[in-house]
Amino acid sequence: MKEIRFSTSIEDVIIAPLVLVALAVRNFLHLVSSTLIHIVDYAFPIFLGLMRLPLFSARIFGDGLIETLKLIIICLPVSPVRRIHWREAAVGWWRWLRQKLSYKAFEEAVHHAFENGMAWVFRKCRNLTPRGALITIAGAVLWLPVSFGAATVMHAVLIAKAASLPAWMQLLHPLATLIAKSKLLVLPVYPAAWPQAKKHASIQEIFRLNRAFFRLYLVRKTAYRYRQTANAVAGLTHVLGRAASLVGLSRFFRGVVSALNRMVGWVGEIVRAAMARTAENFSTIPLIGALLRRYAAQHEGTKPLCEEKFSERVRIFFLRWSIKFSAEYYEAKERKQVPQHQTLTQTETKGS
Repeated sequence: MKEIRFSTSIEDVIIAPLVLVALAVRNFLHLVSSTLIHIVDYAFPIFLGLMRLPLFSARIFGDGLIETLKLIIICLPVSPVRRIHWREAAVGWWRWLRQKLSYKAFEEAVHHAFENGMAWVFRKCRNLTPRGALITIAGAVLWLPVSFGAATVMHAVLIAKAASLPAWMQLLHPLATLIAKSKLLVLPVYPAAWPQAKKHASIQEIFRLNRAFFRLYLVRKTAYRYRQTANAVAGLTHVLGRAASLVGLSRFFRGVVSALNRMVGWVGEIVRAAMARTAENFSTIPLIGALLRRYAAQHEGTKPLCEEKFSERVRIFFLRWSIKFSAEYYEAKERKQVPQHQTLTQTETKGS
């Protein structure tokens, strides 16, 4: 479809400043988001390096505790068969717990729990009337400030009245935290209830007014001027970038980025050296030294802790999870489950 062109007229005196302000705000937000992404990309490997030491120490502590428990079981005045049984039970329990404590297992558990919860929400919201779905979304929106305000007030009162309130009431801080985090539980309500809510007469009227608004002459001309200005700014940026490369500014910025990378590597080396010194100190403790040598042999030659940028990980994570917020995903999943359920039912019928 060919784009309609607008000629210059008196209303451009008002449209031009609005377009410049909108473009400036968009570029500013893009600059802020890019800066934050780069900061996280540099800070996340350092954070992972710092988190690796307590995780490593927790695994050593757990293995040492199991070894101590084995020695205690050997000294117990029970039959050898029972000792072997208790020892195998303790080792099996710790092996199971270590698997459950891994990040990958935790992510998979959260993934399945979230998917099952979303499927339940979509099933319930799909049967709502348009009015009920609209009320559900309104309640979810209202809960965001209510949960934040209630949690903030609870924390403030417990801290301000700490001297006069009973000591056990400080245990209400976790409850306030749960209330604050409960806003995450209502997030699935929006995509789940929206297919029904948009059928309501008031929402349809809003859609109609929105279409009428964007058909207005001034609105269409403002959008056209915005695209014109954005294309002109993009062309100017390209020209300035080529000029910067000619005068050597691009080489300068690449040098700055390289220096930042070297600084991050230097901090990582410091963290690894601190971990090595800590492990060396722990190695003088009975049982711990053998465990450390075993871990060193196990982790020797493994991949670095962070091979890709955190922003890339977040992008892949979002691509994986964003589909879970669509009703089509759960409808297709239910259609696949129906034939399987019918097949199982027919098999049970023939067997009986």
